[in-house]
Amino acid sequence: MERNGPSSPPSPPAPPRELAAAECLRLLASVPVGRIVYTRQALPVVEVVNFAIDGGDIVIRTDPGGALAAATHHTVVAFEADEVDTATRRGWSVMAVGRSREVTEPQDIARLRDIGLRSLESGGQEHFIRVTPGIVNGRRLTG
Repeated sequence: MERNGPSSPPSPPAPPRELAAAECLRLLASVPVGRIVYTRQALPVVEVVNFAIDGGDIVIRTDPGGALAAATHHTVVAFEADEVDTATRRGWSVMAVGRSREVTEPQDIARLRDIGLRSLESGGQEHFIRVTPGIVNGRRLTG
């Protein structure tokens, strides 16, 4: 027999689950766009970038004359990517912090060109930046 009356309130979302570093890198590799955070004129800057994971490093292809290329020479940067379904409150978010450096080895540049990584910027994108994460953490949202 059904009862008429107020329905029960929706249950609160489950707490996020912390992710291991290996799972964080696997999730990062599953999406093509993320955000890099660096400092320009002593202020934080966030840029949306295409990226790839290469040997555990985050690789970004950019314009060699752009602000991103100039601001990430051997500096500490943060990188974030996520995939969230707002309707179900499910998804994940990963953040990595590490030192950036320009890719200069011709063999490495040729190999990175072959993986098909493209920049979101217009112009000549012959500059690759490699970020080696020292800190990687993430969480899975379970709705």
